[in-house]
Amino acid sequence: MNCPFCGYNDSKVIDSRDVNDGIRRRRQCLRCDLRFTTYERLQHASLFVIKKDGRREEFIREKLLTGIRKACDKRPLAAGAVVKLVDEIEGELYQFGHAEVPSAHIGDLVMAKLKKLDHIAYLRFASVYREFADITTLKEEVDNLASRAPSPPVDQLPLFKQEELPVQIKAPRRVRR
Repeated sequence: MNCPFCGYNDSKVIDSRDVNDGIRRRRQCLRCDLRFTTYERLQHASLFVIKKDGRREEFIREKLLTGIRKACDKRPLAAGAVVKLVDEIEGELYQFGHAEVPSAHIGDLVMAKLKKLDHIAYLRFASVYREFADITTLKEEVDNLASRAPSPPVDQLPLFKQEELPVQIKAPRRVRR
């Protein structure tokens, strides 16, 4: 392991701990004595994603993480919630036991997990994943979400405070002359 500070190729391990799906090691450079952290993760056998058009692509964790982060952008989620979600999805994909997984399966996993995590992130992801053609399709999805899960996840902030809820005022009818 090369020191990130001086580039020296030897260090000693000061501390090791299990984290999520790997090992966190605290190291000290034997030349400059500065400390740094490394993470070791088990590298699974190659997993390929079968795209809608039939192409096969290697599964890239960072690509999945980027897509989910975009959906969760500016949402009040706990630190590390998105990474944990990706860890869960990746674990399920490898437990699936196949070398090739349809992209639709991955999308469905993401949708199910996001629905539990944050409704707005779920709708953002769904709008891209399901390629909503028009506003009515999106409205139907919102209505389905509202009817199935009337209360948002516990960690999700309300859209309006109770006293700020918009009141629908009926406009007076115009009399034709």
